[in-house]
Amino acid sequence: MAGVRSAGVLVFRRVNGPLELLIGHMGGPFWQRRDAGGWSIPKGECAPDEDPLVAAQREFREELGLPVPATGGFVALGEARQSSGKVVAIWAVQGDVDPAAVVPGTFALEWPRGSGRIQQFPEIDRVAWFDPDQARQKLVAGQRVFVDRLVDTLG
Repeated sequence: MAGVRSAGVLVFRRVNGPLELLIGHMGGPFWQRRDAGGWSIPKGECAPDEDPLVAAQREFREELGLPVPATGGFVALGEARQSSGKVVAIWAVQGDVDPAAVVPGTFALEWPRGSGRIQQFPEIDRVAWFDPDQARQKLVAGQRVFVDRLVDTLG
């Protein structure tokens, strides 16, 4: 997986003061019963010659079926190498999303494996708002650093 890059957008909001982050539970049979460590920042692959911020916005639209709800500028949260070797770049933006309005993109997967049967699964099967501590518990380990960076950036 060397050389694979992904880019994504972490939407945050403040409702009556507390910080909340929008993350999505990964779809498909592998993640179906996993809660802690089964959530992700909306993101996807970035072509080598593609502007990562443009890719991040495209992937947000593809995964959630909605445009990035920016009410301010994008805040670069940097990159992090995942356990798979993939490098992920994330931007944060303040905005609001109604989780009920999400229409997730899908992917095809042979399931059950070896059956020859191709099924469609949602990339993200649900989204929700969480405070930073909850988000750290829910996110896959390699993405937790972006919560810390956002909290540090916002003070």
